Amino acid sequence: MSSEPPPGSGRQPPEDDPFRKHPPPSGGSGSPYGDQPPYGSQPPPPYGGGPYGGGPYGAGGAPTDPLAGMPPLADSGKRTLARIIDMILVGVVVWLLTWGFGVSEYDTDTDRVEYSKSLAQSVIAAVLFIGYDTFMTVQTGQTLGKKLLNMRVANLDNGATPSVQSALIRAAVLWIPFAFCCACIWTAICGGWSFFDRPYKQGLHDKSAKTVVVSTGG
Repeated sequence: MSSEPPPGSGRQPPEDDPFRKHPPPSGGSGSPYGDQPPYGSQPPPPYGGGPYGGGPYGAGGAPTDPLAGMPPLADSGKRTLARIIDMILVGVVVWLLTWGFGVSEYDTDTDRVEYSKSLAQSVIAAVLFIGYDTFMTVQTGQTLGKKLLNMRVANLDNGATPSVQSALIRAAVLWIPFAFCCACIWTAICGGWSFFDRPYKQGLHDKSAKTVVVSTGG
């Protein structure tokens, strides 16, 4: 039986990756939702497929659940709180840098917006937020907010820690609109999507990077 992950992973998770998906126990489906068949009692559609182009069948022709062998999906409310923690932490650094370099968007003498300074501040914010999110996600799948609240980012297809490419795509989709145009609105839409998305509870940034956020216990 081949041990390669389904198509779409972008990389083979290393053997020592502690977060990679484990095979289901013998005699069970391996689904985190109990003994219920992953796709219900009805057979899958003849032209269906797995997530993001993967095949709908595992070895032997049985339907497979991408979440089998992975921890439960993280609560969307806790995800929101973790994101707020990260925004505060990185936001303080952005403010200190823009203040130190004199590129704060407000002129304290005239109380008016300096748009050239506003652009510089947005660039600094985008670089720092994307850099922070990408670096932390590639290392352990966890930003500081996620680590504090016991959750992590994982590839949907194999459970491994996302690659640099996947983490960068995920961070860019979340933080570029945040930094340049519609901070609160875009964050609410992008992250809030996980409250309504089924069955993987993905935000729009998760969908772009083919990731999910799972609980680490605690």
